[in-house]
This record gives sequence, C-alpha cells and structure tokens, in this order.
Amino acid sequence: MKSHIEDLVQTPIPTRHGEFILHYYANDIDGKEHIALVKGNVAGKENVPVRIHSECFTGDVLGSRRCDCGEQLDMALQLISESTAGILLYLRQEGRGIGLLKKLQAYNLQDQGLDTVDANIHLGHLADEREYDVAALMLEDLKVKSIQLITNNPKKIDALKQLGINVVKRIPIEVVAHKDNLDYLKTKAKKMAHMLFEPKK
Repeated sequence: MKSHIEDLVQTPIPTRHGEFILHYYANDIDGKEHIALVKGNVAGKENVPVRIHSECFTGDVLGSRRCDCGEQLDMALQLISESTAGILLYLRQEGRGIGLLKKLQAYNLQDQGLDTVDANIHLGHLADEREYDVAALMLEDLKVKSIQLITNNPKKIDALKQLGINVVKRIPIEVVAHKDNLDYLKTKAKKMAHMLFEPKK
C-alpha cells in the first residue's frame, strides 16, 4: 500500500524573516507531525530553494552551541526569505532520529570522550537513523518540479534523488566553528562525509 500524507492545516506565519504559509502534515509512515514553511508560490516551479531541517530542541529552541542546528535553521530561513519562493521542511527527527532522551544521553557520553557517531553507536543506534520518505511526499504534495537543496550532507541529496526528487543543485550552509561545536563539526566532516571546511570558491 502506498504511503499517505495529508496537509491538514495551512496558516500564515509572520516571522522576522518574512511571512510564510505553515503547512501541517499528518502521515501514516511514522505518525509524527511534520511541518512545511512555504514562501511564495512553489507549485510547478523549478530550482526552488529547499531546506530539510531535522528537529533539534537543544539547538533550535535553546540556542545550544554544542551543534550547528539552530544557526543552520536561521540561515536557511534567511536564504529562503531572499528568494521569490522557497520551502523549509521541519521534520520531527530529533537527534538524527534517535529521539531527545537518547540524544541527551549521547551528550554525556561525548563529555566522557566519545564523538557524536560513537556515542550513538554505544547507545545501540546507527550514526544517523533519519529517513526522508515523508520529506519527498511533502515536496510532491507541494508540487515543486525541481529543488536546490540547502545542505552539507551528500547522503541527504542521494536519499532524495532515490525517492524521485529532482535535486538540481546544492546550496552550502556552513556556520562559523567555535570551541563548543568544533569537534562536532569535524566528526560530521570526517565520519559522515559532510561537506564542511572546504575551500571557498
């Protein structure tokens, strides 16, 4: 049976980055509440800038400096606001899919010397358990023809392409490294192939 999503509510959300239409999606894949913030008319459009952002309570809400998530979210909304149309998908995949409790436990393991990947594995999880089936269905529902993906993660690009999304370009989104997130960023580059610390062209 084909997976199903439903756009239950659309409502205007004014933000400091401009006004977006928030789409609230229900689905039968993971049962979680996923959100699309949409600027402008994206239906039938090519080269739409899209950020697929996985929930990070500590970074997005509390402004934690242990990761780059909150800063990436802010940068992505700014990038989209500067375009005529764009989409931010906010997926409820806390802690790369392991949930808030396990992510906080992983933080304590990191403080004992493990990196982010090894901490997840120590807790019995994969380094990254996120999936993008729901994201692909949301983009199909929004009727975009092709996207420019705002990401540093090549696996996210590959996953979307395998799900039938036409990703025509990558838009880098690299935050400034500092003492609290440097090891985290280095691990993403070294062990997860994220395109970070690359020479600027």
